[in-house]
This record gives sequence, C-alpha cells and structure tokens, in this order.
Amino acid sequence: MKLIEDLPFIKHANSGNFFLIAGPCVIEDEKSPFLIAEKLHILTEKYKIPFIFKASYRKANRSKGTSFTGIGDEIALKILGAVRKQLEIPVITDIHSTAEAAVAANYVDILQIPAFLSRQSDLLMAAGQTGKAVNIKKGQFLSAESIPVAVEKVLETGNNRIMLTERGSMFGYHDLVVDYRNIPEMQRIGVPVVLDVTHSLQQPNQPAGVTGGRPDLIPCIAKAGIAAGVDGIFIETHPDPSKAKSDGANMLALDKVENLLEQLVRIRKAVTEC
Repeated sequence: MKLIEDLPFIKHANSGNFFLIAGPCVIEDEKSPFLIAEKLHILTEKYKIPFIFKASYRKANRSKGTSFTGIGDEIALKILGAVRKQLEIPVITDIHSTAEAAVAANYVDILQIPAFLSRQSDLLMAAGQTGKAVNIKKGQFLSAESIPVAVEKVLETGNNRIMLTERGSMFGYHDLVVDYRNIPEMQRIGVPVVLDVTHSLQQPNQPAGVTGGRPDLIPCIAKAGIAAGVDGIFIETHPDPSKAKSDGANMLALDKVENLLEQLVRIRKAVTEC
C-alpha cells in the first residue's frame, strides 16, 4: 500500500523533528483552550516542532452517565474554529458518528477516529468523504497487522490524507501496555504514525467509574516512542490536571510540557544522527 503524504501541517523536513498533537482532553470553557493553545504554540515555535492543537468538542465515551461530556457541540466547535483562526494553527478533534463528520469538518483540519470506533466502517468512510485528514487511533483490541483494513476504508473514499495512532493495548481489565513494535509495523503502510502517550497510560474500567492513570510515566513512554522512530507525539495537557473535567488522571501538567519537549528534541536529534 503506497500513500501520498499530503499533510503539510505535520511536515518536519525543515526541523528534523517529530510533530506534536497536544491540548486538553475536552473543551471545558471558552477561555482555557486559547490559554493552552497559545502556550503550546510558543513552545513548539521555540523548539521548531510542528504543532496541531487537540481538544474534543464532546466526549461520548464516558465511564459514568453523569460524567462531564462538554459545553455544547456548537459552542465547542466554534471555539476550536476560533483557536485555529486566531493562532493560525491546525486543529484536530474526535468524531463519534457519521453525522458529526461533515459538521466538525467545517471547524478543524483533522478528524480523529476514537480507538473504540476504529472498526466502524461508516464512520471511517464518512470522515474520508469530507476530504479532511483523518487520524485513526488503533483500537486497544487490535494488532498493528490488522489496522490496514481501517486505512483501506478511508482510501476507498479517494482520501489518502491519513495518520495512524498507537495508544496502547489492553493488558487485563484495568491496564494498558505499549507495544513499540506497532510503530514500525504501521509505518510500513506508508502513513505518519503517532504515539498517544497519555492515553497509553490510562487505567480504564475502574470500579469507581472514573478512569485512573500513571502520569508519572509520561516522560518514559514519550522518550521510548521517539527512540523507536515515531513520527508524532500526542499528549493531553491541562493547567491543573487535578481540576480537569475529563481524563485528568493521565494528563501532563502544562507547566511540565517544556521540559519534556526539550528532552524529546534532543533524543530525536540523537536518533536521526545515528
């Protein structure tokens, strides 16, 4: 399978760097997305890292029915569109149904297929039909060898602007592990491959109904991903993860992002010089 990489916003030929997908888990209010995006934009400009701002406009996969899901689809999508326009940066968000694809495509550059939905043919094809780039998160239940069929569904729409994301594999009922062999295996398909660091450190399906996590391991997982040659890094971040309304247990504090990026850039340089 040979694909054309028509993804100008993740090109790293000039810097030799990985690209970064980062932002809060979900749009929580009208102000914080701009604060987070601006801080990340400044840092990625400093370290010459291509940057894509990430935030879900709505969270459909929640442990409890009472969990926070969003501030309203239209409001959140308009905020994403405003961040994109004001900071002149590309933006990515999740979609959960075929009807959402065309709507979200009006506000963002990349449509993301959640891991649990990576086998949903209609959703993949609806995303592809928008002409937007599509990031398919490999299901926690799938091997890298099985993901080409998901890529083929998007290709059938005539859209070859595709990325794949590794986000860990289920290891029992309440844990995930990262199999770094999946990175080169998916790169053989001919698309950029991203490592979702923070979701790989989730501890899902907790009896209390709130997902846990191991944010202390974020540097370890990220560094190993860069050493393994991943094209992009995905990190959810928040000014105060303890107050985040979604996935706070596995997010990186915003004030810790720069130190991690500085280390990752050095590792990337060492890897490319080998």
